[in-house]
Amino acid sequence: MDVARWALQVNYPNHVSVDGIKTAFVNDGWEMYDTMEATFKFDNNTTIKWDGKSRNGYSTYGGGRGTIIYGSEGSVLVNRDLYKLYDREGNLLKTVHSKYKEGGIELGGGGGMTSIHVANFFNTIRGKETLQAPIDDASFSMALVHYGNVAYRINKSFEVDPLTGRMLDLKALELWGREYAKGWEPSI
Repeated sequence: MDVARWALQVNYPNHVSVDGIKTAFVNDGWEMYDTMEATFKFDNNTTIKWDGKSRNGYSTYGGGRGTIIYGSEGSVLVNRDLYKLYDREGNLLKTVHSKYKEGGIELGGGGGMTSIHVANFFNTIRGKETLQAPIDDASFSMALVHYGNVAYRINKSFEVDPLTGRMLDLKALELWGREYAKGWEPSI
């Protein structure tokens, strides 16, 4: 989500829709979908589509996880190992490989870029560096993930206030919170 948001220069969407289902691993103990397509529409006439095939090893577009950005003059595929730039007709113009080896498609990844990211986080705490992945920016991408999961659970699309990120659906808002253990409730 981060790469797509950065490329499109967007934060909160104005509309979220999801088509998700649990069919491949029905009795596995997971509560959520194993297949989902989520669509996030933004005010600047751009869209992010997320295609999730949980636990399916099919190599989409020649790689594991990644982002494809379709533009008016061409497209680019970005994943943990490289980026490929294509012209409007689909001809490969350029391939650039990362100098770091990443840990594949597993959650958490692992590898050179992950190590640099973690080291930056700790060095920022120590006052030696500036944080390269600010939490306020990450909150926009995490909101998209939550919106998709909420839309799946309530089985319908909903609008979002693109300035505040607030979901504009009463059924969706019922899921926006948490149950606190006794003694840990917020004081405000």
